[in-house]
Amino acid sequence: MGSFPGVGVGESHSEDEKLQSRFPPLFLFTTGDIASSAGRDQFESAGVCNCVAIDDSSGFRAVPAGSLAIEPFSTGASSLAGIGMAAYAGMRILFVHERFGFFGGAEVNLHLVATELAARHHALGLLHGPGSGMGEGAWQNTFAERMEFGPQAGATVREALRRFTPDVVYVHKLSDPDALRALAEASVPVVRMVHDHDLYCLRSYKYHPLTRRICDRPASLHCIFPCGATLVRQRGGWLPVRWLSYGDKREEIRLNQRFARMVVAGQFMREELLRNGFAPERIEIHAPVPRPAEDGFVSSSFSERNLILFAGQIIRGKGVDVLIEALARVTVPFECMILGDGHHRAHCEALAQRLGLADRVKFMGYVPPDQVRTFYRECSVVAVSSVWPEPFGMVGIEAMRLGLPVVAFDAGGIRDWLVDGQNGFLVPWMDRGAFAQRIETLLRDKVLARRLGEQGRQEAGQRFDFHCYVGGLEELFQRVVRESASRPPAG
Repeated sequence: MGSFPGVGVGESHSEDEKLQSRFPPLFLFTTGDIASSAGRDQFESAGVCNCVAIDDSSGFRAVPAGSLAIEPFSTGASSLAGIGMAAYAGMRILFVHERFGFFGGAEVNLHLVATELAARHHALGLLHGPGSGMGEGAWQNTFAERMEFGPQAGATVREALRRFTPDVVYVHKLSDPDALRALAEASVPVVRMVHDHDLYCLRSYKYHPLTRRICDRPASLHCIFPCGATLVRQRGGWLPVRWLSYGDKREEIRLNQRFARMVVAGQFMREELLRNGFAPERIEIHAPVPRPAEDGFVSSSFSERNLILFAGQIIRGKGVDVLIEALARVTVPFECMILGDGHHRAHCEALAQRLGLADRVKFMGYVPPDQVRTFYRECSVVAVSSVWPEPFGMVGIEAMRLGLPVVAFDAGGIRDWLVDGQNGFLVPWMDRGAFAQRIETLLRDKVLARRLGEQGRQEAGQRFDFHCYVGGLEELFQRVVRESASRPPAG
């Protein structure tokens, strides 16, 4: 397993040596009026390629062409070293996540963003939890420098910060209080991506486990009674349930409120954070966008196969059982492929068998993200059957970009991107009959299905561009680094 190398802490170097040791060879920094085209040619001939030189007679920087952070500055090398040069060039970004490897949408997003940031010449590290057993090799390739959480999570965080010396920390899913406290107390700015509801919901899915009724309350004493959310199911333990501390959840929220920024996918999740007391100026919307296909856009055949596709975890909140119950009401021939796995799979397979759909509903198991796209090419409609308040539903954005209509329940952040009658159909929550009717409408009318899919593709192209999404994160990281540098030292 890779580890974080030492960075010469405590050694004496000149300012130029410090800069050279801190940043990759692509980036050179000096002072003086050397940002002429001739000067740039000299640097490019020395191996600093694909650069843009910016000079205001006080400083020079060479950054990758296409960087979104090109702006004049007035400072010398010593000052630049003092504020963390990553604000103007390749940053050192430490990712933090509770897993290692693919598992769900959070892991797919983390890996996509990290891969793109590495391609943009940022140095990446990863502090992570146990492996998922899925796609770990790809993560090893992306994160050469990594460290696994030890039994003392707070101490592990401090050691990772010491070894990797990041300019910014990018937290994904993390709930350990000692780890969060160590990050909140660190001198490095911390940005948190809020993928789902586990930050402020004891059950993590924001609906009642029996009725599935969606909760619209903040974390409060209501979670204890009448909700009873402090008592949750325990899988694999010697008791079927376990107790969760409401006090610990409140502390988790307070620690996250100290982070420099909270990133959410859409307006729905922003409102959830506001409801739970997060400062509006610290919340930013950056909708997670899938990477475009390398082979470009290939339209679905919309064939008479009438293929319906579901892609995601097979857990109760994703509503695969509700989807199957809806499909039992569809009267035209169809085939449905369920791409994914999870603890609710056995129940859903038994349900399909009981409803006489075993020959038409196929459970494909876990499919690597780079292979999912092949299934879309014969698809006529994508079903997003989530009955929990979906934080965003990135699978829907993928469907839109591929020109496919979506049928989904109106739950959570789905309406952040799905407009009824424009790029698919938004169905009242848990209305199986309406869901079946909308599916059947698209299977019977392929002209309509193509039109809605094409409108979705155009909308996705305008609103959800992968490179702009990552560029927006870059710009955010640079801002929090500058803000951190401009604050006076604590104490």
